Amino acid sequence: MTTTIPEQPSPQGAPKGTALLEAKGVIMRFGGLTAVRDVSLTVGSGEIVGLIGPNGAGKTTFFNCLTGLYVPTEGTVSYRGTVLPPKPHLVTQAGIARTFQNIRLFANMTVLENVLVGRHTRTREGLLSALIRGPGYHRAEARSRERAMELLAFTGLAGKAEHLARNLPYGEQRKLEIARALASEPGLLLLDEPTAGMNPQETRATEELVFAIRDQGIAVLVIEHDMRFIFNLCDRVAVLVQGEKLVEGTSDVVQSDERVIAAYLGEPFEGAPADEAEERENDR
Repeated sequence: MTTTIPEQPSPQGAPKGTALLEAKGVIMRFGGLTAVRDVSLTVGSGEIVGLIGPNGAGKTTFFNCLTGLYVPTEGTVSYRGTVLPPKPHLVTQAGIARTFQNIRLFANMTVLENVLVGRHTRTREGLLSALIRGPGYHRAEARSRERAMELLAFTGLAGKAEHLARNLPYGEQRKLEIARALASEPGLLLLDEPTAGMNPQETRATEELVFAIRDQGIAVLVIEHDMRFIFNLCDRVAVLVQGEKLVEGTSDVVQSDERVIAAYLGEPFEGAPADEAEERENDR
């Protein structure tokens, strides 16, 4: 796998340590169900932050609030100090890209074409230019193909550029999703269970890829159930339990927290979100 992306000016660049993503007091309700309860999280430039929790903890729902798929019932999500619009394509244009827990490739398009789709927010050629297909259109198309091939080389897929996406092995399909997300030139990449279904060798390759992405100045926020992967990878880890942020800190802090251990073992602990909700109900 190539370990560097060829230098490319990016409008999303930011000094290391600058706060990129700021989610404040995010609440997401579906009717009478509160899936995310007052969650706040910050991701700085150059950081890799993990988001973990048992099944049903609200991790993907929170991701969807960050990327415009859901409009939070309460709270705000800002990127580089600007509140994000509740539309996924505008969030992508602002500088946030994501992958999904379930692979969402264009199966009948080639590997290269899939990455070219990810370039659409960074091209300025409109419908008229595409219809006329003048010199400007051809120059833009050539630049997009060149950049797409750079990203395929970065993810180790350049040799399969003309293969149909559906014919790639599972691990390479995951890589292709990441390459397509990177094609939008993000400052922040959100990965939803990037190693799900992978063998140890594929997981290790994904870890190296995420480190390489971070080394290019792109911050990463990742959901994952593989604890070894998360704790090896992340600068900070936040734990969601029943929609609430239970604890946030370094890998050592999170791993040694008795509440986290109890939550994963399914054991009750004092001050658990369910206990607090029950107390509020009893007070009525």
